[in-house]
Amino acid sequence: MNGASREALTSARERLDALTDSTSADAARLADELASVTALLHREVGLRRVLTDPAQSGDAKAALVQRLLAGQAGEATVDLVSGTVRSRWSQSRDLVDALEELANLADLTTAQRRGALDEVEDELFRFGRIISSSTELRAALTDRAAGASAKAELLHRLLGGRANRITERLVTRLVTAPRGRSLEAGLESLSKLAADRRGRMVAVVTSAVPLSEGQKRRLGAALGKLYGRQMHLNLDVDPELVGGIRVQVGDEIINGSLADRLDDAARRMAS
Repeated sequence: MNGASREALTSARERLDALTDSTSADAARLADELASVTALLHREVGLRRVLTDPAQSGDAKAALVQRLLAGQAGEATVDLVSGTVRSRWSQSRDLVDALEELANLADLTTAQRRGALDEVEDELFRFGRIISSSTELRAALTDRAAGASAKAELLHRLLGGRANRITERLVTRLVTAPRGRSLEAGLESLSKLAADRRGRMVAVVTSAVPLSEGQKRRLGAALGKLYGRQMHLNLDVDPELVGGIRVQVGDEIINGSLADRLDDAARRMAS
């Protein structure tokens, strides 16, 4: 997103935070209802164009939302969506993307309240690695001929009782409503959203052998100093690196000796 849409999304996230700051707010219900609105606007291109038409007044668009959602969603969802359509959006699709992000943030808020945000973040990363290593599973979860209920059932068999319930909810929504994205891209986006919820950045660290606690602390500190933000390390092991380490932060990638290069990660990334 850029321009007006970025500002509109920032405002929408602030409204969501205000809603979910109340312990009485049902964040899980809010997430489900926002996901339903996302699906509706993804299907109904004409409707989302009306709701993002700059020629229409914000009051008129909010009133339309209230008529559409009356009796179908709770007051919190109606108020949040009504406020969101009052904003100006650069493209109609941006509104749908924003509502989907709000749904995911509502679930991540629940995880944060329960002290499970780190767990969910790690599970999203691990599930992405499982998908990358299993072409059969990836094919089953991205098969356009398979119904959403069949995919949800498969995910429940895989994750039910083994992963946090919020992780399962997030992954199920992604798989059953991909909206044109690859599964890998969607999982990466969820991981970044979870990290952002904690004001952190994500570094994907692949090493030939598992890093010691000391090495993880040193690397995290070096990267945090470089980027000026707390860093969350997603760790993976690949014996083919033969004593090396690979670190990826966004689009930036560095490679170096596991034994000799941890301390100068910041210098090499800046060069």
